[in-house]
Amino acid sequence: MKLLLWLPVAVYMAAIFYVSAQSNPPAPGGVPDYILHGVEYAGLSVLTFRALAGGLPSRLNQARVWLTLVITVGYGVTDELHQLFVPLRTADIRDVAYDLAGALLGLAACWAWNIISGSEARIPTTRSRR
Repeated sequence: MKLLLWLPVAVYMAAIFYVSAQSNPPAPGGVPDYILHGVEYAGLSVLTFRALAGGLPSRLNQARVWLTLVITVGYGVTDELHQLFVPLRTADIRDVAYDLAGALLGLAACWAWNIISGSEARIPTTRSRR
């Protein structure tokens, strides 16, 4: 059922919200903030694309890519706004840029997964016979 594909997206978003709501969130020592944002939003974009596509591997198309980016980066924007209300936290437009980079990386991983899995070869083509 397609609705069940959205459950991991919701759980992942809730986890992001939970961590962002902390004044001093846990983070692996020595890992730069931009890497953390990139990895975090790469994961969110993979889950979002998976939900939109009905599973993985799946072919990327313009609508799925744009909708994945809107949902993922849109959530990144709301996360930064949320941090304005958390003591000792700030919002930073650069973090949204890192979120976008991560979302694009996640979509690239979905694209590569589709090719490596051989799904691209199994997609039927429609050719008219004349």
